[in-house]
Amino acid sequence: MDGHMQSMSRIVGVGILLFLWFSGAAPGVAETEPAQRQRANTQVSQPAAVPVSILSIIPVQAEPQARVMLFGSGFGESATVFLGGTEIPAKITDGRQAEFNIPPQLEPGLYALYLKRSDGNIGRPYNFTVLPLRPVLSGLTPDQINSCAQGREREVTALGRNFTERSQLFFDGAAIRSRFISPGEIVFSVPQVAGGLHHVMVKDTPENASVTQGLTIETRPEITQVTVGTEYVNYYELLVEGRNFNQDSSIYVDGQRIGGPSRQESGERERVIYIDCGHLVYLRFPYSPVNKDFRLQVVSRNGEGSQVVTVTAP
Repeated sequence: MDGHMQSMSRIVGVGILLFLWFSGAAPGVAETEPAQRQRANTQVSQPAAVPVSILSIIPVQAEPQARVMLFGSGFGESATVFLGGTEIPAKITDGRQAEFNIPPQLEPGLYALYLKRSDGNIGRPYNFTVLPLRPVLSGLTPDQINSCAQGREREVTALGRNFTERSQLFFDGAAIRSRFISPGEIVFSVPQVAGGLHHVMVKDTPENASVTQGLTIETRPEITQVTVGTEYVNYYELLVEGRNFNQDSSIYVDGQRIGGPSRQESGERERVIYIDCGHLVYLRFPYSPVNKDFRLQVVSRNGEGSQVVTVTAP
């Protein structure tokens, strides 16, 4: 009888435990299950990471060293930009704006541009074109030469930046020989061309050229000095020095024309002898050995005249 009662007690005990288990009142279960539910709720409530999104790229193509701006969202506090396999530091503003400069050594071509956030999140790639570095021609020195300049007097230096040994210099649209000095200097000799305004340009390729700069070839004669030369019995030489004289130049003395193409064979005693573009000799026959003042001007064959100078001589 006692054994039977003990068996019944064990069965009842097991039944009570099963009841408590399924009702959630079993020891230990009531304490651990709410904690599990709390952890589950905590995991569900964590927000997903905001993706990197680029909405605009300004500009979409640029030369090395140029600044590029990216606008979008999810940039975070720090990020880097990639152009192909080249990693470039970027300045991030408010997680929505990124700014970077194209590395100077980057070769021209098409690159995949994307932004990588500091937590490893990577945005979608976009095409970006790195343009060839354009030569910049900022000036010429000198920017004016005389038409009769010779040798090194005809040398001009093109000033600017981004010049290379492959750069070609163009004069009035035609390539001419030049000498590369540095990325900021190219030297060339001005061809023998007509006077006036001419155009100079630097090109790396037919499509990659600088703006043009103007170079003036001055043809107007100029007098720098007048002196008395050799004196003879009834005439003397008046030496006229200057620039841009030509073989058909004439001299006007107090408004009277001496020399010129139609006067050299006229048989007149007074005449003009052309030495070179910087020297003329005026054979003057004075009516009196006494010095007097007279005005003198050199006029070229195209009608351009020098300044008028006052000369004191017989």
